[in-house]
Amino acid sequence: MSRLLSKDRIIAPPNFNRWLIAPAALGIHLCIGSVYAWSLFNPALIKRLGVVTSAADDWSLKSVVWIFTVAIVFLGLSAALTGKWLEQVGPRMVGVVSTCCWSGGFVLGGTGILTGQLWLLYLGYGVIGGCGLGLGYVSPVSTLIRWFPDRRGMATGIAIMGFGGGAMLAKPLIGGLIKFYYRAADYLGPVEQLELVTKGGRRLVEVGGELREVVVVGANDLAAMIEPGREGVYLVATGSAGVAETFFTLGAIYFVIMLCAAFAYRVPAAGWKPAGWEPPPENDGHGKMITQHEVDIDEALKTPQFYQLWIVLCFNVTAGIGVLAVAQTMITEIFGSSLPGIVDAEFAATYVLMISLFNMLGRFIWASASDYLGRRLTYWIFFSLGIALYCSIPYVALQVSATPEVSWLVMFYGATLLIFTMYGGGFATIPAYLADMFGTRYVGGIHGRLLTAWSTAGVLGPLAITSLRENAVGRAIGDLVARIEPALFETTFGASTQQLDALVKAKTVTIAKLMEIAPTGTVDPTPSLYNQTMYLMAALLLIALVANACMRPVHPKHHMREGE
Repeated sequence: MSRLLSKDRIIAPPNFNRWLIAPAALGIHLCIGSVYAWSLFNPALIKRLGVVTSAADDWSLKSVVWIFTVAIVFLGLSAALTGKWLEQVGPRMVGVVSTCCWSGGFVLGGTGILTGQLWLLYLGYGVIGGCGLGLGYVSPVSTLIRWFPDRRGMATGIAIMGFGGGAMLAKPLIGGLIKFYYRAADYLGPVEQLELVTKGGRRLVEVGGELREVVVVGANDLAAMIEPGREGVYLVATGSAGVAETFFTLGAIYFVIMLCAAFAYRVPAAGWKPAGWEPPPENDGHGKMITQHEVDIDEALKTPQFYQLWIVLCFNVTAGIGVLAVAQTMITEIFGSSLPGIVDAEFAATYVLMISLFNMLGRFIWASASDYLGRRLTYWIFFSLGIALYCSIPYVALQVSATPEVSWLVMFYGATLLIFTMYGGGFATIPAYLADMFGTRYVGGIHGRLLTAWSTAGVLGPLAITSLRENAVGRAIGDLVARIEPALFETTFGASTQQLDALVKAKTVTIAKLMEIAPTGTVDPTPSLYNQTMYLMAALLLIALVANACMRPVHPKHHMREGE
């Protein structure tokens, strides 16, 4: 088996068509790129027990968003630690190991969902699946750069376009499978026809002579249901959200596709170059800074350029990845209450699909454009335009709260989709930027080490957006409760405002439920929950802009000498 997977067995014969490598690279990246569709799992994961809405013992949004974070962290760590191994064993071996980790992570994660063991979901999808992500990410990129030295940006755009487009293919898969396996919780009837009891913040109803936990679906909860349902009371721990079964099915599908792609890999023979192509001069007069020298993988860590590019990648990714982790939830919260007839669960899921599409297109278009613009100018565009777009989102949220009009949704949609073209473009352009600065010989290993910036961003982005959102939710609930008559509050929730913390913790009290009894004219605070996060992301892009502006060619003392 080791000989079948070895690097020596996959050296391409003379006159091999290099374009045949592109489908293999795309196949791997389309599968692992489904990680970008993680937010599609969130609505079902936080309703594992309640099914129609979250129950007291259901996992919180913050806890499941962190699974995505763990996966991204282990993506970067595995890519960094296995960079040299990748150069030694070749892309086929790495592709097969990636397949086993990614598919196995789904199976173990599905087991965790089925048994209610959150740590198994973290271990399976987050740790083991994350290692599969890292291994599957770097091998196609370094392989394509070697096959396309004349079009580095386009080559990396082809491979990484698949990673960005993975969520686009995963959307109908995930959505369709969840709906296929979904079974609604048992419906007990309208609230007014049942005698509800509140204990420890939980809502209970007597069923068959014993008190059973229930969840209450109000008018403002309907848009967030997995499948359309009725207002009223539902029995907890009945039905199925369909997410565990979806994990098992996806694991099997990805295993077959990725294994076929891994066996299609080939690498060029030593000294190969495209017919009629000669390397460009180092100074082409356009400030592109394309070196003809090589820098060793360990020596690259001693250059300031490596750390400048680390900052460029880290802060560009941080600005987008936090939004990606909660995309479906975010658009529902900003526009769901203001435009309920338009922004429902299906609309939000389609929004995730569009993010994936523009993320994918941005990877190919921006990376290809960088071959002509130069990498540094391309990142100038990313950061300067990105700052303006992130700052526009709080303005949209403020306006839609005051005047609920579709035009604000269109503006938000356009701004965020443009942001994600540049987010994807940043990923696709960075390997070519590395090849320009350090040469192509060790670009795979250097790229792997630079992906620790992605790991860091995978923590910073979701941490920022969930923590700041959580604080904003707490403040909003406090403000709303202060506006509501205590007697009305107690009648609605079966407990006084003195038990507010327990009611919030049990998910009995939410912003949506408080807005149903708030005084007329009260502005829904939900659309503004992400404002602080957007301003923070704009500030990070400003730092990345400065790091990119200071980029200079690598000092000759770091170059490898001839014969090394």
